[in-house]
Amino acid sequence: MNQQHWKEMIPVDRYVVRASGIIHEYDRNVLTTLYQPLIGSLCFSLYMTLWSELEKDRLWGQESTHHHLMVLMQLNLRQIHQERLKLEGIGLLRTYVKEENESRIFIYELQPPLSPYRFFNDGVLNVYLYNRVGKNLFHKIKRSFSDGVRPQGEFSDVTRSFNEVFQSLHEHELSPNFDQTNQDLLADEGLEYVDHTTSKAPAVQDDVFNFDLFYAGLTDTMIPKRAITTKVKEAIKKLAFLYGIDALQMKNIVIGALNENDQVEIEQLRKSARDYYQFSNGDTLPSLGDTIQPPALRTMEEKEPATQEEQLIKQLETTSPRQLLVDFSGGAEPAKTELQMIEDVMFKQKLPAGVVNVLIYYVMLRTDMKLSKAYMEKIASHWARKNLKTVREAMELAKQEHKQYQNWPEAKQAKSTSSRRVVRKEMVPKWLNEQKEEQPQQNNDETTASSSFEEEKRKLEEELKQYRRDKS
Repeated sequence: MNQQHWKEMIPVDRYVVRASGIIHEYDRNVLTTLYQPLIGSLCFSLYMTLWSELEKDRLWGQESTHHHLMVLMQLNLRQIHQERLKLEGIGLLRTYVKEENESRIFIYELQPPLSPYRFFNDGVLNVYLYNRVGKNLFHKIKRSFSDGVRPQGEFSDVTRSFNEVFQSLHEHELSPNFDQTNQDLLADEGLEYVDHTTSKAPAVQDDVFNFDLFYAGLTDTMIPKRAITTKVKEAIKKLAFLYGIDALQMKNIVIGALNENDQVEIEQLRKSARDYYQFSNGDTLPSLGDTIQPPALRTMEEKEPATQEEQLIKQLETTSPRQLLVDFSGGAEPAKTELQMIEDVMFKQKLPAGVVNVLIYYVMLRTDMKLSKAYMEKIASHWARKNLKTVREAMELAKQEHKQYQNWPEAKQAKSTSSRRVVRKEMVPKWLNEQKEEQPQQNNDETTASSSFEEEKRKLEEELKQYRRDKS
């Protein structure tokens, strides 16, 4: 990720580590085995390094500079910033900043990992772990965090309650100054008691699911409104994000998860969503690359395409990044390295799937059908700073910034390292070329190249259309 990290922090900026509660030694095993496959070794190392700055059983560390962290980890600031964002995204870190006399000080508040019980029942993290490590290793990991259950019905609970063992103080035994005693029980001003907080699962934003459309299709005879509790809404958001389920499809899935008391059973909801996804996509589970543009961010959801550009927008809004790579390769599954590259971009930059599709489309055609990691990440970080949310916004920005992207060193390197023996003319998406056609041509060579490019582009579009016709 080549985000302009220096706008957010520089080496002399100070930071101090804080824990939101006591992080136990057992959490180290959880982080190593459950989280490290998802966030990578560098990100895991950053968490451990920040944790090491806390003294045993203390909440605050000593103030340091980011230069100290760079020397300690032997990483540059861009890498540290990149890994920090991963920790934030997966729920292991909260970051606070304060401007002080033209400098900044950060608080890096470490969050404990989810307990194994909560992780394996999360509905998102456990699915991604399964997809990342494979079936055999996943079951081995799952067994290592499992233990025998207490025999049901063989034992009776005979534990005494507090009041059965201890007597309460009577009035004559209380301190003469009871108000002062109450004050003494509180933590001193500016201090807080050490606690072991309950960690939270990674947050999924509200805009991934159109609840207005979901509620509009409901009647009390189908699903009582009271059945959609806060917990159910959170589950719906996660499942919509994970499996790419829209509001209308989700309605039927929720109906199938209702019990006889008209309550939505979360586990049944997850199972129904998983079954729906596997029925639609074969017996597979999703990775990040399988997600599609959230319905709330689609501009062609209720509209029929009137132009070729609108047709492309609709396609990119309803196709997952993985499927787009499959289409580009004529039906062949993309390489794991390519999928990992796409997932890294989606995870780090938090770009919606449709925007990532525009990015793939642009980079593939600009670099002779070869995904260049450096070039892709640099454009992705630029789009993230621009807060792009829709396919149309991404296409418009690509038109405006096309000349700038051409001059980036990563673009030239990507073209020079292409392994193809047949040298093609530079390829540019049709919607992008429309912008170029508005500019005066500089010489006859450009006219010739443009003509050749149009022919190449036409062939590529025909190949994609033919592949989709064969598939259907």
